[in-house]
Amino acid sequence: MREEPFRDQVVIVTGASSGIGRAVALELAGQGARVALAARDAERLEQVAALCRERGGDGLAVPTDVGQEAACRKLVERTIGHYGRLDMLVTNAAINALNKLADMPDLTLFKSVMDVNFWGMVYCAYYALPHLTQTNGRIVCVSSLAGHVPLPYSSPYVSSKHAVQGFFDTLRIETSRSGVSVTVVSPYWVVTEFHERQLGLDGKPAGEAGRKIYSERMMTAEQCARLIVKAAARRKREVLMGPSALLKMTRLIAPSLLDKMIVGTLKRAVQRQRGTSEGNS
Repeated sequence: MREEPFRDQVVIVTGASSGIGRAVALELAGQGARVALAARDAERLEQVAALCRERGGDGLAVPTDVGQEAACRKLVERTIGHYGRLDMLVTNAAINALNKLADMPDLTLFKSVMDVNFWGMVYCAYYALPHLTQTNGRIVCVSSLAGHVPLPYSSPYVSSKHAVQGFFDTLRIETSRSGVSVTVVSPYWVVTEFHERQLGLDGKPAGEAGRKIYSERMMTAEQCARLIVKAAARRKREVLMGPSALLKMTRLIAPSLLDKMIVGTLKRAVQRQRGTSEGNS
């Protein structure tokens, strides 16, 4: 018989209209959870909410720009008003601006990434925490390998994920006696719409070209979601996916080697995106 630790639990999932957030919401709904879905795309949220209900749970679409503090407060208030409680917060929403810092005409995009990726998680955690304390609840942060190692051409994203790692590691200590657990998940490559939505210098998303960066060997959003939900159920401290643990250790003992490894990995990814062979530059 399948375990369903989240049956009738109330969960907020941010970034729930697509990718990992959507997959987590559907995985939870399949266990009978009641999921408040947050993202900016109201139409897609309603579609996910309907799928949650079809899977035996419930879905509440709450259009939210997590980069705005007031919106995050309203997200929590709407969830409490509708369901009467809160058992888990999954902070997942994230964006990226892909370029060298020196090529950015100003810091507008950098600030936008920090607003969504870092402050969006802080805002949601801040307003959710009093309610989670009442239920001995859970906080699950979907971070990234970028929270542990440097990635060139993604300084806003890497900065936000390093900040997120420090924030939730600290929050875990602060909440250790309150019954609230904090789980930080660091995925490696996961096939989603994320790279299609990466912003260029003009502030526009990469589109279809961004998706070419993925390969068939990479983890799907559904596979990632199952690992996240399993870790949340066990209240695990941290989940490092793919080679994240190895790369984290390499950074400590051979940082220069890690830099070379990262450059090589990104070069191969860009070659896939551009459709060039391994030997071409």
